[in-house]
Amino acid sequence: MIKRFLKKEILALAKDYPVLTITGPRQSGKTTLAQNAFPSYRYCSLEDPDVRKLAQEDPRSFLRDWKKGIILDEIQRVPELLSYIQGLADSADQMGRFILTGSNQFDLMDTVTQSLAGRTALFTLLPFSYQEISSIASKMSVEEIILQGFYPRVYDRHLHPTKMYKNYFETYIQRDLRRLIDVKNLRLFQKFVRLCAGRIGNLYVASHLANEVGVSVPTINSWLAILEASFLVFLLEPYSRNIGKRLVKSPKLYFYDVGLVAYLLGIETPGQINRDPLWGALVENLVVAEILKTRLNQGLPPNIFFFRDSHGNEVDLIYQKGSQLIPIEIKAAATYNSNFLKGLNHISHLFPDIDKGYIVYTGDQEQKLNQFELINYRRVGRIPGLK
Repeated sequence: MIKRFLKKEILALAKDYPVLTITGPRQSGKTTLAQNAFPSYRYCSLEDPDVRKLAQEDPRSFLRDWKKGIILDEIQRVPELLSYIQGLADSADQMGRFILTGSNQFDLMDTVTQSLAGRTALFTLLPFSYQEISSIASKMSVEEIILQGFYPRVYDRHLHPTKMYKNYFETYIQRDLRRLIDVKNLRLFQKFVRLCAGRIGNLYVASHLANEVGVSVPTINSWLAILEASFLVFLLEPYSRNIGKRLVKSPKLYFYDVGLVAYLLGIETPGQINRDPLWGALVENLVVAEILKTRLNQGLPPNIFFFRDSHGNEVDLIYQKGSQLIPIEIKAAATYNSNFLKGLNHISHLFPDIDKGYIVYTGDQEQKLNQFELINYRRVGRIPGLK
């Protein structure tokens, strides 16, 4: 079994909180992680109609019978349980008694934060990080890594990635989507998702997508919210500080997993990837998601942004640690070019307190470039300051 880095943080906080809540996309390994971290706990899947019925009809008995600890999978299916868990958590002297998992970000988090405020530790488990599967991924090219993506089933069961992501997406459309929203035209929604895949690393402009899909801007925004709630996409906000210049205010769009993006773009072989017009964007998405996972796997807020002004000056990623800013430029190229420093040099003049930064690329040559450092993408999860 591949070790999940989040386990260490979960076990640590299980000593301090009566309830632990693990969110994340379907099939990211939440159940496996919970059972591995708490092997003696009773496991209950609230997706099971019989279990769900018991929980709904007699919640007090359902919870009271398992004082040694219980894992409640897909807790958003029976949200009324949270009120009863609140009472038990207040009266219990046992920490880490309730382990909750869920794959609907917004509904679950809204309910949990209202019912269990101060009583639960919150975690987000995304698909594997590169560092978690480095023993496998180190033997693969960047093109193979992008095609495979990072969902555990691709690695645990050695599934064909294109077929796996096809089934994953179709199941999402037929199952989760219908539960979350009433989409009258699934064809248009699927077109929207594929258009989003074609815009990774670009500014999210709802009106542009609305024109291409043929629906209203409010519809596009509601659909995007559903993709966010389902842990398919996330928005990277622009960094802003009063520097007397006009900055871009729109966020950038990324997917949590590049394997799903490759499928949505119709890519089926590694050889297609570096010839695809979105080759650079795919590498950028890979690196941004890896940094996001590095932070979340420590139970920490991401604190990542991008920088772009109205003159086209841009840095792909800025990590903020307190008052310190660490800019990161991402390139798909395998050969260093001095032009890679353009954005980093610009932002270091704007913010003189920047004393280091990174260029992440696909080449193997690593070197210091004054205050900046050129590193291979495989090392991005080990950047000093992210931990």
